[in-house]
Amino acid sequence: MKFQPDQFGHAITSYGPGWIAVAGQRLTHSMVLDSRGELNDWHCPNFDALDERHFAPLAAARPELVVFGSGRTLRFPRPAWIRSLIDAGIGIETMDTGAACRTYNILAGEGRRVLAALIVEPADTPQMG
Repeated sequence: MKFQPDQFGHAITSYGPGWIAVAGQRLTHSMVLDSRGELNDWHCPNFDALDERHFAPLAAARPELVVFGSGRTLRFPRPAWIRSLIDAGIGIETMDTGAACRTYNILAGEGRRVLAALIVEPADTPQMG
């Protein structure tokens, strides 16, 4: 028996190297997806382009949790980059972007106030080893 529909803002419907589909629309750039339905470009083409200016607007949205997809490989943000989240008492979980897509869908589907900050690297970008 269901008490609530399995609906939330936008679901990540699929993903692959160099793209993520949100509500069926295939996107090829980094993005921030809010469980309340807002989708915005995240102007960072890869992990090495990140700094604290990319994370500060995430804190301003006041989610309970940020799911950070670091690209095709797991890479942790520097503490200075996420200071605004820490100071605001907002949790951050870091994982590769594929895992972040799956985790976002689960948490948003549970009704959690979550942001997915996802780096989408071009498919032809060499992986860091």
